[in-house]
Amino acid sequence: MKNQNEIHENKNQQKSQDTLEQLQQELEVQRRLLLEAARRENALLRQVLEGVGDYVDPWEPYREGDEWWEGLGTAGGLEAGFRTLEQLTRAREQCRQLAMTNEFAINGHENRISYIVGTGFRYRVVVRSGHQVPGHLLVQAQTILEEFLLENQWFVRQQEIVRRRDRDGEAFLRFFLSPEGKTIVRFVEPWEVAPPPQEAENPQASFGVHTDRHDVEHVLGYWIQGQWVPAEDIQHRKGNVDLNVKRGVPLFYPVRKNLIRAEKLLRNMAAVSDIQTAIALIRKHHLSGRSALEQMQARVAQAQQTSTQGRTQYVQVFRPGTILDVYGETEYDFPARGLDASRYVVVLQAILRAVASRLVMPEFMLTSDASNANYSSTLVAEGPAVKMFQRLQAHMREEDRQVMLRVLSDAGRTGRLPAELIPALDVQVEVPSVGVRDRLEEARVHQILVRHGAMSPATMALKHGLDPDQERRLIQQGGNSSSSV
Repeated sequence: MKNQNEIHENKNQQKSQDTLEQLQQELEVQRRLLLEAARRENALLRQVLEGVGDYVDPWEPYREGDEWWEGLGTAGGLEAGFRTLEQLTRAREQCRQLAMTNEFAINGHENRISYIVGTGFRYRVVVRSGHQVPGHLLVQAQTILEEFLLENQWFVRQQEIVRRRDRDGEAFLRFFLSPEGKTIVRFVEPWEVAPPPQEAENPQASFGVHTDRHDVEHVLGYWIQGQWVPAEDIQHRKGNVDLNVKRGVPLFYPVRKNLIRAEKLLRNMAAVSDIQTAIALIRKHHLSGRSALEQMQARVAQAQQTSTQGRTQYVQVFRPGTILDVYGETEYDFPARGLDASRYVVVLQAILRAVASRLVMPEFMLTSDASNANYSSTLVAEGPAVKMFQRLQAHMREEDRQVMLRVLSDAGRTGRLPAELIPALDVQVEVPSVGVRDRLEEARVHQILVRHGAMSPATMALKHGLDPDQERRLIQQGGNSSSSV
């Protein structure tokens, strides 16, 4: 019986041994298959990488951490604007957000308005060279122009034009005629200018600006909320792009990252200061244990209160000028004394200087801090900022002149002025001075020009912010009153 059991046990052991060897063989086969599959995958991956090793992601420069910055591209390699209307919309939304929430961007916008528009432009109807116009009709034309300025709140509208062109990269003005034949001007929101679905694939109507097939600068009309509006009823003031680009680029788009960084840095500076100055002092006690410290706190406390968690809090009030008498084992440490905010201010100024360089403006025009800039040396006649503002004023002066000529033309079409009179009329536009002025020296120069016939008294009055017709009437009234006396 014993031999039979041993034989049976030996058979079971042999069977188990055979099963284990078979399992090991299968595992070895499986391991070899996996190794072969991995080798082939590596070989295939190596071939793919060798094929694309010389290529780079063209959008890599526009990634910064978790932020994505749209790049200015070209349509057909010719334009310096955005590739699509969606890109333009995103850029405009970013810059509108800055104009609404970023204090440095707001300051930049307001200063641009102050120096470009200033106290407002002055407009005067004049007679073109080689024409003659009766005096009463010239006065009537000037009255129509002044009515337009008053009824359309032109001084306020001028400021909004500068803000819109800087913030959105463009400003759309649309002209209407009232039932009385008067010219009315209203703004068109930039997102309303877009091609309708039936024109979505038409390159002539891209960005909502319909141009001539062979001349992109010749605008035929605009698609506004899906409706066709002739070009003569729209004045499109775009900025920061070439003439052959259909839509403008917002002013702060190239430096929007720096504006955001400046705001974050200022926020972090304030947060660090709050944390460091929140704790007035730290007392270090050389006591034997926690119970001794608690007894000391209870002894010097002026009040105590129990929190919702059941913990006792001791209150000690230090009034201004408090003199402390302490034990020799107590040490006092003041955390705020290590705060050096000037280090961060230098970084903030460097960031804002980069933004100011985009605007060709001194740094203090973004911060309203003139402590490190001299006004008279910054806004001299030959200074970069003055030259920039004068150039922007000249551009706006010509655009405003076209608006005023449109007003006179509408008056001729509606019978408020003789139609044959319109070609003889022009509009003279005077802009406020930007640079530092020596009024006495400037008046002497103007006097010499008037004396030698190079400047009219009316132009001299406009350059000094005076209405020549009103001043003439006041002078006449003053002469009559003095003679009667």
